[in-house]
Amino acid sequence: MTPEALERSQAWLGQAELRPTRQRLALASLLVGDGQNRHVTAEGLHEAVLGTGDKVSLATVYNTLRAFCDAGLMQEVTVDGNRSYFDTRVDDHPHFYLEGCGSLKDAPAAELEIKSLPDVPDGYEVAKVDVVIRLRRKSCS
Repeated sequence: MTPEALERSQAWLGQAELRPTRQRLALASLLVGDGQNRHVTAEGLHEAVLGTGDKVSLATVYNTLRAFCDAGLMQEVTVDGNRSYFDTRVDDHPHFYLEGCGSLKDAPAAELEIKSLPDVPDGYEVAKVDVVIRLRRKSCS
């Protein structure tokens, strides 16, 4: 981990007043160490952290990603009932899900227009609207 990645990771965790444990710093450095936003699965992040030589269990990766989401550092994007991605960009924005390769990418928010939402039941309010646009390659004909 470079000094810059360590500094970014510590600052990122500090925003949410999360204690910078060894595991959290290892994962944070992969997520925000270079200053870029990421869309990761827990399994992909686990594989990446093992590639650095750090010993972190898959359960710890899941628990840490949940802690990061609960602290407001990340958001979870569910693309189907079995697959979630964790996004380091936390503002409201739509996503493209590329079905063929199973990757998630930010979609341009300025090009999305939601004109109205259905009435919600009494006693409820809209907490968030997630937009995932599923893409697949056109078939060759």
